[in-house]
Amino acid sequence: MTHPTVSPLPALEVLQGAIDRVVATQHDAIHAAATLCATALAGDGILQAFGTGHSKAFAMELTGRAGGLIPTNQISLKDLVMFGGVAPGEILDPTVERDPTLAARVLALHEIHPEDVFLIASNSGINGSVVEMALLARARGNPVVAVTSLQHSRSTPSRHPSGQRLCDVADVVIDNCGVPGDAGLPLAGGGAIVSTSTVTSALVAQLVTAEVCAQLLARGVPPPVFRSANLPGGDEHNAALLARYAGRIRVQEP
Repeated sequence: MTHPTVSPLPALEVLQGAIDRVVATQHDAIHAAATLCATALAGDGILQAFGTGHSKAFAMELTGRAGGLIPTNQISLKDLVMFGGVAPGEILDPTVERDPTLAARVLALHEIHPEDVFLIASNSGINGSVVEMALLARARGNPVVAVTSLQHSRSTPSRHPSGQRLCDVADVVIDNCGVPGDAGLPLAGGGAIVSTSTVTSALVAQLVTAEVCAQLLARGVPPPVFRSANLPGGDEHNAALLARYAGRIRVQEP
C-alpha cells in the first residue's frame, strides 16, 4: 500500500518566502526597534522579552544564548510556577494565555526599570495576556516592540477586553509576514502545515541583536554579549557582565 507524501520543496518555498518578505519589508521597523533597545542598554536599561505559546521561542532566542545580549530578561507565564508559588496545573491549560489578568501577576515577579524596553511576540496578537502585558508596559512608560503577523491580527477579533491587539498598542511593530493560522502550506483534503512564525521571529531576533550591537559600537559602547559557556573563558566572561545586572535578569532552566 502506498501513502501520499509531501515534497519538501514546497515547504522550503513557504519558509523562504516568509523570510524574504521580512527582509524586504521590515528593515525600517527592525532599525527602529534596535534604536529603542540600544538607547535602553546605553542608559543601563535591559530588554524584557515576552511571548506565550510558540512565541516563547522569540523570547528564548533573545535571552541567555551565545552571541546574544546579556541584558535581556525572559518573562514567561511559567514564572508564576517557578517564582510565584503557583501550582503547575494553573497554567497547563493551553488557553490560559487568553487571560489578561495573568500579565500583572507575572510582571510583579520581575524588577522593571524605567529605561527598560519590552519586546513582545505573538503571532496572532489577539490573546489577553500579551495585549495586557503591552498595555502595562506602556502605562509604566516603557517602550514596546511587537513581533506579530499583521495579516493574522488584522483579520481576527481581539480577545482582550479593550478590543485592542498587540499591534495597536506597540511603539514599533515588526511584521513576521506570516499568514493567518501560521501554517502556510495547505494539505489536500484540508488543513495546512509549515508554520513560519518561529523561523521568521528567530530571524528578527538576530537582526535586531546585530543592529543593536552596531548602534552601540557607533556610540562607543562595548556590546554586552554572551560568549559560549562551552568555550574556555566563557563562564568567567558571562559572570562578570551578569553581575552588573544582578536581580534584574532571571536565570532560566537549562
